[in-house]
Amino acid sequence: MIASVRLWPMSAVRRLGLAVAPVFALVFALVFAMVGFAPNALPVHADAGMAGGGEYHPLTPARIFDSRSSNGGPIHDVAPLGAKPANGSVPVFNVAILGKGGVPINAGEVLAVAVSITVTEPTALGYLTAFGKGASAGISSINNFKAGQTVANVAIVRPGADGELSVGLFGTPSGSAHVVIDVFGWFSTSSVAAGTGARLIPTSPGRILDTRTALNRTPATTPLASGETLTLPIRGVDAADPAVTNVVPDSATVTGVVLNVTGVSTAATFLAVVPESLGGVEPTTSNVNLAANSVKANLVFAPVGADGSVRIFNLAGPTHVVVDVVGYLQISDNAATRAGRVVPLSTPFRTFDTREATFGNVALGPGQAEDWSFAAFSSSVAIGGTPVGNQLGVIGNLTNASLTRQYATVAVASYLTAWPLGATRPESSNLNTSEGSVVPNLAVFRYGTDSTVKVYNLAGNTHYLFDASAVILND
Repeated sequence: MIASVRLWPMSAVRRLGLAVAPVFALVFALVFAMVGFAPNALPVHADAGMAGGGEYHPLTPARIFDSRSSNGGPIHDVAPLGAKPANGSVPVFNVAILGKGGVPINAGEVLAVAVSITVTEPTALGYLTAFGKGASAGISSINNFKAGQTVANVAIVRPGADGELSVGLFGTPSGSAHVVIDVFGWFSTSSVAAGTGARLIPTSPGRILDTRTALNRTPATTPLASGETLTLPIRGVDAADPAVTNVVPDSATVTGVVLNVTGVSTAATFLAVVPESLGGVEPTTSNVNLAANSVKANLVFAPVGADGSVRIFNLAGPTHVVVDVVGYLQISDNAATRAGRVVPLSTPFRTFDTREATFGNVALGPGQAEDWSFAAFSSSVAIGGTPVGNQLGVIGNLTNASLTRQYATVAVASYLTAWPLGATRPESSNLNTSEGSVVPNLAVFRYGTDSTVKVYNLAGNTHYLFDASAVILND
C-alpha cells in the first residue's frame, strides 16, 4: 500500500492513510484512479546473483508497428487492419515485441522494453493503454488525445504471452485512431552477462539546453530551423539554474542519457534525438510530436554518440527546444551492486491522485509546491513477497488531469516540475499544461530526503496524478 505526505496551502501538513479508493473516471479527461494494493515487481535476478538483471540496452530507434498506409506504413499491422476502433468493441490488439527492432527474441533475456507509443489521426476524444499480453491491464493510461491530435508518450512495458504487447484504445462509440510504436531499448534479466547493459542513475533535473537563451545555443535566442540538426554535448555537460558541474559524468562508461525534451513550435513538426550525425537523411522515428504553435515535452532515452554528444533534429518551422537531464545510463560490470538497476512493476500502480478524497481533492495552486513521500510505497514493492529493498527513485507517468483558471476572465497555461526534497527547485519542467487538456509524460523521480519528491505548479489550479511503472534500485 502507499501512504503519502502532502504539503498543503498555508504550510499545513497532512499525513494521509493508505491510498485505497473506489475506482472512478473523470468523464472528460478519461484519466482513471486505481484501487490501492501492494505493488508487485518483476524478478530481475536468479538465486545465483543479479548478473545483468535490470540493465538497459539501447537500440537504434526502430519503428516496429504502424497501422497507417502512409509514411512508410503499414508495418506489422494486425487485425483489424488500419485505424483501430477506439470504442471498446474491440478492446485490445496485440503487437509482437520480441525479435523486433533489435529486441532479443528470447523471452528469458528480456525483462521489459522501452517504447514510444504514438496515437495519430484520432477521430474523437479517447485514451490508450498498453500492457503485456495476458497480464492485467490495471487502470491507467499512457496517452490521452482529442480528435485530430497526434500524441506520443514513452512507456516501459513487459512483453507478455507470445512476446506480445496488448494495446487498447478507448473513447466514443464511433471513434478510431492509428497507432505507431517505436522501440529504442530493453532491460535485461539476470540471464544476460553483467556490464553488457547500463544502469540508470537518476539526477535532480538540470537544464542543459535552451535555444531561447544562450544556454548551449549559438547564436543565442535562435530556434532550430526546418531540417536543422543541433549537436548537444552530454558527457561532462554542466547544468544551469541551479548550476551543477558535470551533471552527467565525463566518462566513457556513460553510454546514454535520459532527457526531458520540450519543443515550442510555430509549425507542425517533430523532434528526433539521435546519437550520431544523420548525414542529411531525415530520421524515421520521432521523440516529440508538435502541433503548430504548441508546447510539448516528452521523456527521451538517448544513446550517446562516440563524441559524447547527441543530435536533435527538427523537421519543420522555427522551433525552440529546451532540454533537461533527469538521469544518465552508465555501464558497471560489478554484478554484486544494485544501484541503477531498473525493476518494472507487474502492473502500473497509482501512487497518488489529487482528485481523490483520500488525497484531499485539493488542486495545487499557482506558484505552490507540495511534498509526496514515497517511503511507504518503496518499502512495499516486493518480488514474490520479498521487498526489493533500497531504491534511488521511481519511473512512472505523471499526468496533468485538469488545469483551471485562478481568475475567471484570464486564460491560463502552466507547467509542473518535480525534484528531490532537499535540492534547490530547478528551472526545469516535466510537462506543460493548458486548459481543457489532459497531458501525460513519463517521468523519472530521484528520491530526496525521506524518499520524498516535491512538485511545483506555475499557474492556475491543477489536479495531477502519478502512475508508477518501475523502481530504480540502490545499494
